[in-house]
Amino acid sequence: MPGHDHDLDHSHGSELSPIEARVRALESLLIEKGYVDPAALDALIERYEHQVGPHNGARVVARAWVDPAFRERLLADGTPAITELGIGGRGGEHMVVVENTPETHNLVVCTLCSCYPWPVLGLPPVWYKAPPYRARAVIDPRGVLADFGVTLPEGTRITIWDSTAETRFMVLPMRPEGTETLDEATLATLVTRDSMIGTGLPQAPR
Repeated sequence: MPGHDHDLDHSHGSELSPIEARVRALESLLIEKGYVDPAALDALIERYEHQVGPHNGARVVARAWVDPAFRERLLADGTPAITELGIGGRGGEHMVVVENTPETHNLVVCTLCSCYPWPVLGLPPVWYKAPPYRARAVIDPRGVLADFGVTLPEGTRITIWDSTAETRFMVLPMRPEGTETLDEATLATLVTRDSMIGTGLPQAPR
């Protein structure tokens, strides 16, 4: 696969935005000073563009939906179960998976900083790191969910899970109705990143 070309305009001919220009200049300076190995930078970019991302978590969820034994292992001890699918790495060493049910909806936040299970969900969204989300998720979780377009029945309890550097949480959302005939790969396409944080729900089948 071709590497990341540091001498080409990443925007493929379009004018760089101010922040892109600053990143580009910093990247060039770090390489020039010898602080960054271009090959290592290529490998890092390749990993986060193609290997790490929410599609990994979606695979985990889909497997749990079709394999009851895997689901039990996942809820009992998330890290080794996730590793069974070849997913893991720094930031995913101590995974706890919590299951949504008709009675309980789980919401993940990191109130102190922005701890996030990168190997499973990829790069954290900007809003996850924002102080308003980190504060309101604890104080007004129903209001936060409403902001994301999620309205739960009044009787549904919302449980907040506070991620730390030692423990990262992932939500196992409920399987959508009408998916009984879908295979595992198709089910994975219904799983959204937000549904694994708790700010969203899986997509309905077409």
